[in-house]
Amino acid sequence: MSRLESEHYVAAFRIVRRLRALGHMAYFAGGCVRDLLLGVVPKDFDVATSATPKMVLAAFPRTESVGAHFGVVLVIDHLAEMRVTTEVATFRHDGAYSDGRRPDAVQFSMDPREDVLRRDFTINGLLLDAIAYEAGDRLEDCVLDYVGGRGDLHARLVRAIGEPKLRFAEDKLRMLRAVRFVARYASRGFAIERRTMDAIWQEAPSIHVVSAERVRDELTRILTEGGARRGFDLLDETRLLVEVLPEVKRMQGVEQPPEYHPEGDVWVHTLMLLEELPAGASPTLAWGMLLHDVGKPATFTPPDPARRGDRIRFNGHVDVGVAVARTILTRLRFSNEECEQILALIKHHMQFGDVMQMKQSTLKRFLRMPKFDEHLALHRADCLSSHGKLDMYEYAKKHLEEMGEEQIRPQLVLTGNDLIAAGYKPGPAFKAMLEAAEDAQLEGSVKTKKQALRLVKELFPG
Repeated sequence: MSRLESEHYVAAFRIVRRLRALGHMAYFAGGCVRDLLLGVVPKDFDVATSATPKMVLAAFPRTESVGAHFGVVLVIDHLAEMRVTTEVATFRHDGAYSDGRRPDAVQFSMDPREDVLRRDFTINGLLLDAIAYEAGDRLEDCVLDYVGGRGDLHARLVRAIGEPKLRFAEDKLRMLRAVRFVARYASRGFAIERRTMDAIWQEAPSIHVVSAERVRDELTRILTEGGARRGFDLLDETRLLVEVLPEVKRMQGVEQPPEYHPEGDVWVHTLMLLEELPAGASPTLAWGMLLHDVGKPATFTPPDPARRGDRIRFNGHVDVGVAVARTILTRLRFSNEECEQILALIKHHMQFGDVMQMKQSTLKRFLRMPKFDEHLALHRADCLSSHGKLDMYEYAKKHLEEMGEEQIRPQLVLTGNDLIAAGYKPGPAFKAMLEAAEDAQLEGSVKTKKQALRLVKELFPG
């Protein structure tokens, strides 16, 4: 087994060894080298080589030609009953990027330095001689660095390779990627290098040429890789926030009643929620936290001087927030399933305020909402980012644990078929009848089908 005890590493090393045996240059490339130098175990390993796509396809028995035009081939291996896919890319230099996303044409190269110079950031422009590394040489001695990436890693800087404006003209998404790398390594104190930052600030309005799906995915990574607050602070500093999420930008400066929100305005409150997001958080929870108060700017109502003791109010902010969030999620082309959960988090986040006064039936219906753990996590972060009181969170969590699935979602004692058998004709009233019977069952006042039918007859005579 390799020095990293990783199937992905072993598969990539086998590819490098095979290509080198055939007389080609081959190195680990990009993010995996960056992460190794940072002491982070890479999730995957990419290989860069002088071999052309045709040569790579011929060198391995199982491959997929997913981007041969751009020099990219997937090599497939099976290790420990696991299918491992490694991206192998031919050294190249790129032509013009007329669409701000991909080069119009590429030219394959035999020069690894030429390949590195067309990449995005110096910390992603490092190559690793895996053969020397596997033989036992020091990691630092096995790195090929043509762009000063090792120095920028040491200085904790995200710096564009070459001229920043040119790199961003080639692919506008790189502006968001720069923010993402800073957010990912927020705990290490990374920042964007000054000239790179200036270029993003100037080019931010051009982010709109990037597809909604790519923007969505990059924003989701910023939210879920462990440094969401730093990421959104930086989105604002770079002027990208107002371009991609103007609705979130409008939270800034929207005051809140200090007795409930001593932390400050809606933007500060939201940033504090994002600080509670751990690396690996689900995308739906992350977006729910970001957007839970997105309806407040439009519903801000200042205190009425004529009413003694009146305070700032946000009447209807939940309904407005759901509508605004739906517009955002539709614009960013989230799936229907993701939209449903994110909107549910926004819609129900204020219901925790009533949890201690809920009837048993209402409480049980509340606790059995899909992915209720995310509702709990959002409410907990909401409290910790404002007044700090967790009594309602603890109440809901305690009842969820004590009741269990059988009490929260019991097998119904009355069904539609039972109503038909009792002589009722199917119609609009069926739903109300079944809900009344289920409510009584959840309250504990109905335990049998006979009792449920008696209740229905009392509530729906004739």
